[in-house]
Amino acid sequence: MAAAKLTIAQQKGGAGKTTLAAHLAVAFASEGRSVATVDIDPQGSLSRWHAMRVQAGRGDNPVHEQVTGWRTAQTVDRLAAHHDVVVVDSPPHMETDARLAVRSADLVLVPIQPGPLDFWAVEPTLAMIRTEGRRGLVVMNRVPARSRLTDQLAATLADMDGVTIARSRIGNRVPFAAAMMEGLGVTERSRGGAAAGEITDLAAEIAGMVGLGKS
Repeated sequence: MAAAKLTIAQQKGGAGKTTLAAHLAVAFASEGRSVATVDIDPQGSLSRWHAMRVQAGRGDNPVHEQVTGWRTAQTVDRLAAHHDVVVVDSPPHMETDARLAVRSADLVLVPIQPGPLDFWAVEPTLAMIRTEGRRGLVVMNRVPARSRLTDQLAATLADMDGVTIARSRIGNRVPFAAAMMEGLGVTERSRGGAAAGEITDLAAEIAGMVGLGKS
C-alpha cells in the first residue's frame, strides 16, 4: 500500500500546525505504523521537538528530516517509499514552499482556532488546496469547552465550496504543550486522557480518508 502523505498548512502563524503534526505523527507510530516527519518551516520547531526525542532515547519512529522547500517533493516521495505515513509541517505563509508542501500531499490538514482572525486567514489556504487539486480537511483546533463560536464557525466553513470539516475536534488542553516540551506525543505522555483521545480519534478519521489500513 502507498504511504499516506499529509501536509499541515495554514497561512496564519500560531494556529497549531507544528503541535498537530507532532502529535499525529506519534499517534500513527503508536499504532505500529512506520512514520516520517518533514519540517520545511524555517523556524524549525518540529525539528527541535524531534531532537528532544532523540536525546531522550525515544527511538527512530517517527524518523525526521528538515529540508528547504524546493526539496520537499523529492524528500516526501523518497520517505513515502519506505514508510506508511509522511507528515509535512509547512511554513505559515502562502509562498512557494507552502505551495510545494500542499502539492506533495494526499490530504492537507488545515488547523483553525475558533476566532475571526483564523477564519479570515484560512481562505487563501483553502484556495491554494483547490488550485493544486488536493483534498483538504479543516481541523478545529484549541477549541475551548462549551464554545458556541466553534459551532458557528464550523457551520460557516461547511457552507464554503469544497470544504470538509473534521468530525474530531482538538481541545485547548495543557497536555498538548506539556508533551511537546518533553519531546513526546500526547498519546505517549497522557495515554487515556482526553487530549490523547482527541488525537487518536483524529488520526483514525484521517486514516479512513486516505485509505490507511489497520497496522
